[in-house]
Amino acid sequence: MGPCADVSWCRHFSRRAIRSWEAIALRTNGIFGRRRASRVAASIGSLALVIGLAAACGGGGTGGGGESGGTYSYQLGEPENPFLPANTTESEGHKVLTALWTQLVTFDQDGNLTYDGVAESVTSDDNTTWTVTLKPDWTFHDGTPVTAESYVRAWNYGALSTNAQGASYFFENIQGYDDLQAPEDGQPAATEMSGLRATDDSTITVTLKEPFSIYPVTLGYTAFDPLPDAFFNDPTGFGRRPIGNGPFMAQEDWVPNQGFTVVRYDNYSGSEPAQADGVEFRVYTEPTTAYNDVQAGNLDLMKTLPPDALGTAEQTFGDRYLQEPRPSITSLAFPTYDQRYADPRVRQAISMGIDRGAIAESIFLGSRTAARSFVSPVVEGYREDACATTCDLNVEQANQLLDEAGFDRSQPIDLWFNAGGGHEEWMLALGNQLRTNLGVEFNLRGDLQFAQYLPLQDERGMTGPFRAGWIMDYPSMYSFLQPLYGTAALAPAGSNVTFYSSPAFDQAISDGNNAPDVDAATAEYQRAEDILITDMPATPLFYELDQMVWSPRISNIEYLVNGDIDLAAVTVD
Repeated sequence: MGPCADVSWCRHFSRRAIRSWEAIALRTNGIFGRRRASRVAASIGSLALVIGLAAACGGGGTGGGGESGGTYSYQLGEPENPFLPANTTESEGHKVLTALWTQLVTFDQDGNLTYDGVAESVTSDDNTTWTVTLKPDWTFHDGTPVTAESYVRAWNYGALSTNAQGASYFFENIQGYDDLQAPEDGQPAATEMSGLRATDDSTITVTLKEPFSIYPVTLGYTAFDPLPDAFFNDPTGFGRRPIGNGPFMAQEDWVPNQGFTVVRYDNYSGSEPAQADGVEFRVYTEPTTAYNDVQAGNLDLMKTLPPDALGTAEQTFGDRYLQEPRPSITSLAFPTYDQRYADPRVRQAISMGIDRGAIAESIFLGSRTAARSFVSPVVEGYREDACATTCDLNVEQANQLLDEAGFDRSQPIDLWFNAGGGHEEWMLALGNQLRTNLGVEFNLRGDLQFAQYLPLQDERGMTGPFRAGWIMDYPSMYSFLQPLYGTAALAPAGSNVTFYSSPAFDQAISDGNNAPDVDAATAEYQRAEDILITDMPATPLFYELDQMVWSPRISNIEYLVNGDIDLAAVTVD
């Protein structure tokens, strides 16, 4: 899902039992499907790799159900871009995409791969060439069929550099992707990836550059959603009124800074049609305003509580309150392109000048916990104290590192964060800690709304450390490492907005992708994390809890493993 706007972007996770991939494969027909069960034994070791999906973010259902009707309202911030699957890489636009599209594969409440989406199966003999078989009779909202070509054209569009799609990076491992990347002052050598083709209406063949055994899991991300022919006829109009294949459909244009209402798609091909008649996506620039509206009955559903409500929301809303672990992390990222922050010793010093636990307790009232790893506790490979040496408060060592690096303390540090997410209070506390512990003043740079804040990151416009929130795209340690710090993920084609690049890190990730078994893969991903801990392109800050509240008009609030609310399941009573 990528970057997030809201204050509740991370939280503490209860680690639940991690099931082996052997058991998952047997229970859900695995990645390979029942008809290819004989191949599971040969491939399961590499299939396991880094996923080891933790039973995290389990579904806090609220009951309800039954007959439903009417439309309910849902709070979000202004999305960064028009609604295109390959160009929506942040949380606010993602909320809309999950209502309008259904992905190829899905995940159950334990994080296990399931085939409740468009794909019937995703299979491979060698983890390099994959066959994606689609279910029949799936349609877009304009009535046209969803075919293999709908995916092939969408992925080629997303990968082509001249289309400037923010999720282009997710197609990087397909053969021929490099030919779609234009050299400086030139044109791409091709417009279609050689490793991608539709062999018939229901079959996609994908050939990767190298083995990648968690490839089926990545297909649960919205960047891999299909596009109808109507998109290619009018991409601009489509971005305002998208045509997807999901449980809700858009019948009006998106109004910037206001929102729009989507309605139930009655010909939806999925197993779980929408319960409500529609969802009004309503934009709020401040969470306090939205929270007051829920209390007053003027807003039905909110998933971004302001800091001053964290300690009282449960008492205020009673059984209309839900708290769940969120598969995400909040970090303080560094502009490694700025000479002032180019020295890893400076970045380590700033990290060691922060008392994360004090901020979590005083500002977030315990609804956050200090992060000491670059990955979430929900994924296999998480180590609780991975970066303890550089993530714990150590004022003496921090000042020594700043002196060694020749850091100019006479100039203040700019601390960047997006407006409208409830971040000012905790960023102020962080700045005060840096002033006290490191003897350097700070400027708060929190005037930009989320939709303005993200493009400035892509343009290398950060003049100091900046708040970065990330939620996993799919349940894997890989999702917390490569998309944020891999060279191939450099913005704007990806989400590496620190512009950190390390051949050693890239190699460790590649070694993990090709590892023969889960233990070897985990070790390689942990080796990649250790490189980040030394180089510190960002410093982990918090894990969080999602705290949701809703009006008496609705029920059946289901929290999904990827941090979304199942909008189709919500009932209007």
